[in-house]
Amino acid sequence: MSLERQVKAKIAAKRNPQQDIEAQEWIEQVLGAKFPAGELYEDVLKDGTVLCQLINKLAPGSVPKINTSGGQFKMMENINNFQAAIKNYGVADVDVFQTVDLWEKKDIATVTNTVFALGRTTYKHPEWSGPYLGPKPSDENKRDFTEEQLKAGQTIVGLQAGSNKGATQAGQNIGAGRKIIIGK
Repeated sequence: MSLERQVKAKIAAKRNPQQDIEAQEWIEQVLGAKFPAGELYEDVLKDGTVLCQLINKLAPGSVPKINTSGGQFKMMENINNFQAAIKNYGVADVDVFQTVDLWEKKDIATVTNTVFALGRTTYKHPEWSGPYLGPKPSDENKRDFTEEQLKAGQTIVGLQAGSNKGATQAGQNIGAGRKIIIGK
């Protein structure tokens, strides 16, 4: 098998059809419109218009101009505008797909992961009342200890420090003992 085919097979193996369906259903719920019947998930998202409409629903005015006609560069501009808008919304750079992943359908799994990252980020925006996608991210649970509590903690030896409550290896014989033979 050629290297190119191996790479394509590996990327295809990453794709989870169930996640694609969940992402599509979430987008449809947010937009209040179904995807066109008979069209594939990646084909609907390819020109970036649906993605731009999605971020504009979550954060109005994020993408002021959505290109609905023009050449491929205008459509790729939609994707780039969407990516910039979701970064401003709070999605981490590492969670954002590359434009070619969607436009050339090179890695649709990464596109779906980006949609999930956007869905998780909506939890952090109190102005958004739902629907949500994916698990809710945890919040920081900062704790303040008094000096007395911190000093009390220093006297305790944790098991990670190597304490084994006095146990030793004395008396353990594994295998035959060592024999020293003198003068042969």
